Amino acid sequence: MSCHNYEQFHSRRDFLVKTGLGLGTAALAQLLGRDALAAAEPAAGPVLPHAAGLGGLPGLPHFAPKAKRVICLFQSGGPSHLDLLDDKSVLRQRFNEDLPDSIRRGQRITGMVASQARFAVQPSKWDFKPGGKSGTVISDLLPHTRSIADEICVIRSMHTEAINHDPAITFFQSGSQLPGRPSMGAWTDYGLGKINENLPSFVVLLSVNKARSGQGLLARLWGSGFLPSQHQGVQFRGAGEPVLYLNDPAGLTRERRRLMLDGIADLNRQNLARSGDPEIETRISQFEMAYRMQRSVPELMDLKGESAATIDSYGADVNEPGSFARNCLIARRLAERGVRFIQLYHRDWDHHGGLVEHLPKLALDVDQASAALIKDLKQRGLLDETLVIWGGEFGRTPYAQGEANRDKYGRDHHGKAFSIWMAGGGIKGGMAHGSTDDFGFNVVDKPVHIHDLQATIMHCLGIDHTRLTFKFQGRQYRLTDVHGEVVKAVLA
Repeated sequence: MSCHNYEQFHSRRDFLVKTGLGLGTAALAQLLGRDALAAAEPAAGPVLPHAAGLGGLPGLPHFAPKAKRVICLFQSGGPSHLDLLDDKSVLRQRFNEDLPDSIRRGQRITGMVASQARFAVQPSKWDFKPGGKSGTVISDLLPHTRSIADEICVIRSMHTEAINHDPAITFFQSGSQLPGRPSMGAWTDYGLGKINENLPSFVVLLSVNKARSGQGLLARLWGSGFLPSQHQGVQFRGAGEPVLYLNDPAGLTRERRRLMLDGIADLNRQNLARSGDPEIETRISQFEMAYRMQRSVPELMDLKGESAATIDSYGADVNEPGSFARNCLIARRLAERGVRFIQLYHRDWDHHGGLVEHLPKLALDVDQASAALIKDLKQRGLLDETLVIWGGEFGRTPYAQGEANRDKYGRDHHGKAFSIWMAGGGIKGGMAHGSTDDFGFNVVDKPVHIHDLQATIMHCLGIDHTRLTFKFQGRQYRLTDVHGEVVKAVLA
């Protein structure tokens, strides 16, 4: 290539970069021009009308949404549907018998039970009772959840393709068993944008329990994958600084911070004009978001304004930093402030053994707080526009891992059938959807695949899951890949 041709190519590239980024630069200028020192900013930040969020794609939502936001109460490890949400009297009648071949049908099992000589039927130690006017049957381990039976839809016909934790959790969160895809929260932020400019659109809260840890949770579960990184979830910590490195160093005033950010933004804009890298725009916007969060996050995490009755309703653990109960209350406060996707994780549901000892502790962790969240949202007029999901990546086997024992047993992973519940924005309460066979091993009526669940969540947000796509490596991707049907029977 001659020097003359190179200069022409270089000039053409400069021209395309400068003109192509014109709109982005104008929007950036508007962003940086707002609230020069944020001196008059209300602590909670302005909440914008739902259809007029910050960012988002043109034409979205595709239709009128029932839900403005999602709260996902994810129970990592695989809660036993047979001990919590799906009562099976046949298991009691056939205790310690071999699981019939006609039920198992040669389906694959994990390596943890592959060497067992037999698969002995294991009933639940706990009784189940109907709740509410709907009569939805729920375990004695979840009495508070039973008290909201008329608000929730229990789906007893969930099934997944994964058999081990990491691929199963990744599948639930991103629509793929393989890492690298955007999470549900990232897709939601990408499609709909923000409601509150002073808080992230996608916030993650992990329960902290020093006595138990459970399966590890990697940050990619709330990552943005191949979407711009501004759409990834922001993890708030339960103890100490809610967001690491958010606070200014000692001696740095608000005004000095503002001047420093303006200087960095100017350097980044120059770099953006030269390279055209969209991640530089993300960097600028995230600096600005962090600046505004310095005011909004401390107010959000301070529970002093909550009434004693509200605090008490979530249970004694609400006063423990990082507890599931406290995170549920924080989730309600995030919902009030316009955060679109709120992801809670509670771990240690993986009970291959010692289920009778450990499951009641986990149920105690989450039962009262989950029910309190639903009641709190309803009392404040937020439940009809907030979609709440409770469940894990899969269920547990109807046969014991090891020997069957009425008072001491464990269960292996089981993805062919399990239960979750949903409530709020767009969901019909007071019902159970789908069913499993007499052993709780196979779905026999109204199956709901993970992609169907994801399609339904998107539908409640006003998104046609087949139309929210992103081109990457030569093809269009979406949360549900090429699958998924909205479960219309559970819609209000």
